[in-house]
Amino acid sequence: MIINIENKNVYFSEAGQGIEKSKNTIVFLHGSGLSHIIWSLTDQFFSSKNFNVLSLDLPGHGNSDGPCLISIEEIADWLESVFDRLNLNNLTLVGHSQGCLEILEYAYKYKDRLKKLVFIGGTNKMPVHPDLLELAQNGDSDAVKLMMKWGYEGSKKFIGGNPVEKIIQSPRDISEILAVDLNACNNYLNGAEAAKVIDIPSMLIFGELDKMVSLENGKKFSNSIKNSTTHVIKGCGHMIMIEKAFEMREKILEFLNK
Repeated sequence: MIINIENKNVYFSEAGQGIEKSKNTIVFLHGSGLSHIIWSLTDQFFSSKNFNVLSLDLPGHGNSDGPCLISIEEIADWLESVFDRLNLNNLTLVGHSQGCLEILEYAYKYKDRLKKLVFIGGTNKMPVHPDLLELAQNGDSDAVKLMMKWGYEGSKKFIGGNPVEKIIQSPRDISEILAVDLNACNNYLNGAEAAKVIDIPSMLIFGELDKMVSLENGKKFSNSIKNSTTHVIKGCGHMIMIEKAFEMREKILEFLNK
């Protein structure tokens, strides 16, 4: 589905079911350089469980018009414009990696629109390694290779190739999308303060073998959020919604049905 925000097209997948006001709504937020496609094993599942689902493409990503937004704060304000345009309330936000920072900032500014939060593979602060930043800014394909090296446990297991490499394909994708996102993550400083004031029921899911967000840092983040629960997926790296989609979505469903 495409809507128009400030004369720019915004795309989101709604699993072909539209939006029914009688249903609770889940919004899925992708990570750096990615798109709604990353949730393909998740949004249909929740749609079949009688939820509205919206898998958003951020500006400049997937099928949404650019340019990319350069800060987490701008993305949070943009999300509010989308939700206001669609007249959505009592939302559950589900974010992966960068999406976790977006949830934090959105909840800090606009918590009245929210019902529950799910953080997947993220913390309140996500500094990016200088080598990765430099490669991405130069449009170097090695940036994606580094992401795979640091982000996946057993990336060779993907039949038909790694899905992230299918989304981030060109030097332009790397320099004009991925690099902008990584800089936004690196520059976001309000996460710790935002986490302190969140009192919405929250679930945090981590991969046991995640090299980007260590369990140590993840647990510190979890302890900073009131009214939160934590689930660790064994044998899993950073790309949880691809590596362990079935376990992840069952745990989220259990949390949402409480």
